[in-house]
Amino acid sequence: MSDEPKGKLALQTIAMPADTNANGDIFGGWLMAQMDLGASVVARTRSRGKVATVAVNAMTFHKPVHVGDLVTIYSDLLQEGSTSMHVGVEAWITRLPEGIRLKVTEAKFVFVAVDSEGNKRKLA
Repeated sequence: MSDEPKGKLALQTIAMPADTNANGDIFGGWLMAQMDLGASVVARTRSRGKVATVAVNAMTFHKPVHVGDLVTIYSDLLQEGSTSMHVGVEAWITRLPEGIRLKVTEAKFVFVAVDSEGNKRKLA
């Protein structure tokens, strides 16, 4: 596992008690939603408009996220086609007050550029 995040800072938030599962850790689905938002920043910027998530590939959960962790999402455009974009995403946490920094999750998201009616469109 890398010691430094890949990609650009796309999103930061704090894991809250309402986002926990029965084990007291943060739901994987909540973390996936944060990663989708962070990845969409790169995709929307590149496409200069609306995008839709069409796939999530190779998602790996390395470590749990705890309540109070600062969650930071990094995103990087990996590949683009005529309408689609592949975005690499890493989720890192900073665990306070210790200041421990860990990569907790990584994935590849696929987006397609869409028009105002939700139909595929060429990348701008």
